Amino acid sequence: MFAAERRQLILEMVRANGAVSLRELARVVQTSEVTVRRDVRALEAEGLLDRRHGGAVLPGGFTRESGFPQKSHLATAEKTAIADLAANFVEEGEAIVVGAGTTTQELARRLARVPGLTVVTNSLLVAQALAHANRVEVVMTGGTLRGSNYALVGSGAEQSLQGLRVSRAFLSGSGLTAERGLSTSNMLSASVDRALVQAAAEVVVLADHTKLGTDTMFQTVPTDLITRLVTDEPPAHDDRAATELQALADQGVQIAVAGAAGSQGGEAVPARHQQQQRRDVPLPAPRRGQLPGAAAGLRAASALGEQAPGGERARVADLRRR
Repeated sequence: MFAAERRQLILEMVRANGAVSLRELARVVQTSEVTVRRDVRALEAEGLLDRRHGGAVLPGGFTRESGFPQKSHLATAEKTAIADLAANFVEEGEAIVVGAGTTTQELARRLARVPGLTVVTNSLLVAQALAHANRVEVVMTGGTLRGSNYALVGSGAEQSLQGLRVSRAFLSGSGLTAERGLSTSNMLSASVDRALVQAAAEVVVLADHTKLGTDTMFQTVPTDLITRLVTDEPPAHDDRAATELQALADQGVQIAVAGAAGSQGGEAVPARHQQQQRRDVPLPAPRRGQLPGAAAGLRAASALGEQAPGGERARVADLRRR
């Protein structure tokens, strides 16, 4: 491996993980710690990373990805509402893939009630949520455990997904923009998410409003491959999130918005007092990677629901279930 290639790989590892030891860097690039130390020194001189005792870290302008304990306490009411709504897009007997994340973990808890479901996942938390579901089959990828988010990553996870085909992929991430689509701050997680996308006919992104307009390092799903976004209602003052939602809709992404009562006086409103609503922005035409017939059926059902008299409502509800 040439020096330039080594240093690029070192830089990518540090950016993906926030901090990496010299020993780990030497193992990955297959060279000595002496050589890696020299590479790190050269990268530091360019301002691309900082040296620390026994390793390298990101410069002050970058921050490390939050771990699971931190993420699990962020936007909890919003994630619950998003998961409730996203579960409505899963039908009995389907085969789906579910990626890692705190929002997808919430979704998995609701999928335990869907009979005949097959769920492929690289997330230990998703598998745990479905472990005792009587009529749900869970298939886990291989790979190496990434402890910060309890996900299986690496070549083993990616290879186990080759040749797989399912109806939908449900993914979360660190940021979502109309320009780049879904992204994450970890390179290994991004690679597995891309493999999950390749296995699915449709891609459903679960992202609360705090992630809208945020662009992180590694792209996982470009905008033109996102079939639907399930999110929550941005606050009235959050112009960035509202602008990003409109831009995503303009690019053909179907938007499903879950409205959950927020916090009052610093305390979360109990779930029994929360209200949920759904707003779909339909596509003007079928998208690449989407099942055209299913999309057309949803549009037709929505139109009939607005016009149908009382006698037609049962038929409309049946169309929606299909």
